[in-house]
Amino acid sequence: MKQIVQNLRSGQTEMLDVPCPRVGPGHLLIQSRASLISVGTERMLVEFGRAGLLAKAKQQPEKVHQVLDKIKTDGLIPTLEAVFSKLDEPMALGYCNAGVVVETGDGVRQLVAGDRVVSNGPHAEFVHRPVNLCAKIPDAVGDDQAPFAVLGAIGLQGIRLLQPAIGERVAVFGLGLIGLLAVQLLSNSGARVLGLDYDRRRLDLARQFGADVVDLTGDANPLAATEKFTAGRGLDGVLITAAAKDDKIVSQSAQMSRKRGRIVLVGTVNLELNRSDFYEKELSFQVSCSYGPGRYDRDYEDRGIDYPYPYVRWTEQRNIEAVLHLLAAGRLDVSPLITRRLPSDAAADAYDLLVNDRTQLGIVLEYPKIESPRERIVPGAAAPMPQPAKPAGSVRVGIIGAGNFARRVLLPALAKTPAELKAICSASGVTASHAARKFGISTCTTDTRAILDDPEINAVVIATPHDSHARLAAAALRAGKHVFVEKPLAIDEAGIKEVLEAYDRADGLHLAVGFNRRFSPLGRKMRELLAGRSGPANASILVNAGAIPADHWTRDPKVGGGRLIGEGCHWIDFMAFLLNQSITHVSATKIEDCPGGTADDTITVTLRFSDGSTGTLQYISIGHRSFPKERITVFADGRVLELDNFRTLRGWGWPSFSRKRLWFGQDKGHTAELSHFIDRVNRVEIPRIQIETIKNITSATLLAVKSLQNCGLVFPLNEQIPTMASI
Repeated sequence: MKQIVQNLRSGQTEMLDVPCPRVGPGHLLIQSRASLISVGTERMLVEFGRAGLLAKAKQQPEKVHQVLDKIKTDGLIPTLEAVFSKLDEPMALGYCNAGVVVETGDGVRQLVAGDRVVSNGPHAEFVHRPVNLCAKIPDAVGDDQAPFAVLGAIGLQGIRLLQPAIGERVAVFGLGLIGLLAVQLLSNSGARVLGLDYDRRRLDLARQFGADVVDLTGDANPLAATEKFTAGRGLDGVLITAAAKDDKIVSQSAQMSRKRGRIVLVGTVNLELNRSDFYEKELSFQVSCSYGPGRYDRDYEDRGIDYPYPYVRWTEQRNIEAVLHLLAAGRLDVSPLITRRLPSDAAADAYDLLVNDRTQLGIVLEYPKIESPRERIVPGAAAPMPQPAKPAGSVRVGIIGAGNFARRVLLPALAKTPAELKAICSASGVTASHAARKFGISTCTTDTRAILDDPEINAVVIATPHDSHARLAAAALRAGKHVFVEKPLAIDEAGIKEVLEAYDRADGLHLAVGFNRRFSPLGRKMRELLAGRSGPANASILVNAGAIPADHWTRDPKVGGGRLIGEGCHWIDFMAFLLNQSITHVSATKIEDCPGGTADDTITVTLRFSDGSTGTLQYISIGHRSFPKERITVFADGRVLELDNFRTLRGWGWPSFSRKRLWFGQDKGHTAELSHFIDRVNRVEIPRIQIETIKNITSATLLAVKSLQNCGLVFPLNEQIPTMASI
């Protein structure tokens, strides 16, 4: 299928061939009939992409500070690689789509195949959206009208927060698509409307929709115009639907308001508010969030859990439905807002028009009404960055997962090995298509079976969300593939059992888990120095992990497993690697009520090893981001080793070692790890981590979580787990 994306680094907008998305539970697959280019939001994105690096930095100063902090901790080269990789990612454009349902996922009851629906899907021949972000289109509403319901819902939510009463005088500041829709919605509510803008054509449209208008060009005085409009009483409410880089609009809105007036921000403006503007009048100011309640709530949007109708009357879906009803009743007119209709294959021209012609308002893309093939496997490596030819008979790899970590870390490392990258899979298809083109991968797909059933693929790399690791690893082993699975191997005991049972039946296959730190050059140097110790040691690892939102998927116990399972596992492995011992006892405690962090990601884990050594992992979410992220200290035989952020290793008391530094930044072992995996598949190297070790580390991590849930209780591991002879 075709989809429109933009490269944020080059600013290039193009129509890509990508595999059709697969349908997930609670989702719909929709064949597009029409989509609307949002001139405000999408023009900003395109102009940002086409700007130079300096201009990009000026537009996002907060990102510059983050880059500088990362340079201090990680080094210049890794930071630049991360920045350019981020900018190189394709961004799907568009969020106003109308089409026909062709497939429904499990649990969908209210919509069926054949229904016409509107959604916030991108510009693509097929879109895949959660059911709560879709609404059925009434028969009286055309395909070209329906996409306006998404923008209309944004304006409607702002109006709901503004709470206009019949007869109140309300201003709309900014008469783009949302502003002009808001003018009509406010007029329908019985309010008297004043529209303000610089564009005379938009002012004429607002006047046509029943508003008084103020032309802000030249010497226009909005305060004087408001005095006249309100008979000197001031505005009851102001809806800001404009985009501006200063706070002039907010200040003017406050000055135009009556005492105890209301201001709601729907657009994007600077928020350096003048206290006196608001204090003297006791003004209310509120920022509206997109389409309404439910936005950015994963339970509502992704899992389809609706809010109770009596208590949350207007969700984002119900707001979209309300706008569709107004369109069907003829009380909302969008025909004058359409300035251009173009076929979908002319999308690149549409974006050039958007940037170069400021008179454009509503650009509708129309999709062919034919039964397009829903191919979920498409060619990938059509250039521009093909990889060197691989030797015949090499390892042929299929990659499942094309998220940030896979594209930025795993794929560059795999590209340096002698393996042939044969296929890559992602849920959306866009990221897989981009990765295939960049790394010379011959096939991209949205169907995992396409990789598991391919007889030519003999090794699978899994880099999907954590809850799918065990299932996919077991399926790949049963399909006769060698497996590299990113950490964690599993997020529960059932997952460990499933993988180990599949491994026991997989004769001669190799299973590796992404414990990359044990492959880092400075980590291996530490292991080498500690190999000759005569007694137990103490290892201490401090991880300045930083806070992430509570609703981030990695902290969801059912998806990410939590930060201890998702990230802490490879630190537990690294201690076992350094000490060359298996773990016998585990306990963990957490900090309670910590500002800036939460109890489940500020943790201390204590380990006891088979030779009496001890280890402590301090996983911290409440530190400062400029402090080094990772610091490892080991005490043994009257000597000390300290590894600082995988850049510098120092030793005290070692006769032949005092310091080693990597001058070109960090090396956390990812490249060596993937190289070892490929060599192991080729049987040119013995495994550096045994299956018993993988089981020991994974079980210890799960027991640490269990200890957190039981007030730090110490749990012993299975005493039958053998001591590792080689890890």
